Amino acid sequence: MDCGRIGYGNIMNSDIKVAAIGGGTGLSTMLRGLKLHTRNITAIVTVADDGGSSGILRNDLGMLPPGDVRNCVSALSNVDPMLGELLNFRFKEGSLERHSLGNLILAALNETSSGFDEAVKKLSRITSIVGTVYPVTNENIQLSAVLKDGKHIDGESNIGVHRENNGIDYVYLTPERPKAVSGVISAIKKADVIVLGPGSLYTSIIPNLLVDGVTEAIKKSSAIKIYVCNIMSQAGETEGYTLSDHLEAIERHSYRGIADIVIANNAVIPESLKIKYAAEYAHMVPIDADKITDRCSVLQGNLLLVKNEKIRHNFSRLSRTIIQAAKTRR
Repeated sequence: MDCGRIGYGNIMNSDIKVAAIGGGTGLSTMLRGLKLHTRNITAIVTVADDGGSSGILRNDLGMLPPGDVRNCVSALSNVDPMLGELLNFRFKEGSLERHSLGNLILAALNETSSGFDEAVKKLSRITSIVGTVYPVTNENIQLSAVLKDGKHIDGESNIGVHRENNGIDYVYLTPERPKAVSGVISAIKKADVIVLGPGSLYTSIIPNLLVDGVTEAIKKSSAIKIYVCNIMSQAGETEGYTLSDHLEAIERHSYRGIADIVIANNAVIPESLKIKYAAEYAHMVPIDADKITDRCSVLQGNLLLVKNEKIRHNFSRLSRTIIQAAKTRR
């Protein structure tokens, strides 16, 4: 299909059903925009994290990592904005250093629930979120990567920091093909649009596709399928990757043609930020649309938002583009 360009026209609130799959900052950022257009949002969130506060709680309490889920609940919260800020408040000293308040609340809810998904439901009710947030599985999974030279790296937090002189070949979960949380597959089947990303390719997006039934449900769904490519490459994961490299990595872990549309930023990054990110082995992802337009459309536009010297997606423009694509398909 031909490449297109992102349009930024006004879109009225709709009943479009969105299933957003991923994790990390990228997914929660996008959710803030989507909730302005539809209340029918299901966030399906990875639980492979084993670093930071999430990793500590995972090791100490034997619970699933709460961080990515907490970010999504905060983003979809429909009460006083101060509550959302409190969920993300992070202690800076003492025995609670590195922990966010939301993570601790989820830990307490998890202790009084039959499963992590129930704890997430309770927090969702407390914060009156727009839509639904599901951890993709209730199983205690470990994410591992195999590099192109055959070396294995175990643990999500270790994958992004490896400085080996070769890239990632593939990632896998232990246990293999864990069971999806009840409601995840149903949400995918009912969706009008399924969105993968934005977020870390190998540690936020792909792990969801390795959970039993998720890829199969996406393939069978009649929804429009959209992949939102990251603006910048990521050290240890996607150094040197182009747009087509990102999509092909997802396809290797699912199936060829998983995306009907790929959305990419083509706005120029300020020179000062280029230098800053280059020092961290990150560069703007080149858009080689010609390599993938045999199986999907590529929508390009200015999706850049710079906040506190960090590059993010402009959630307002991104969400309008996603809803507009879904309404067009309808």
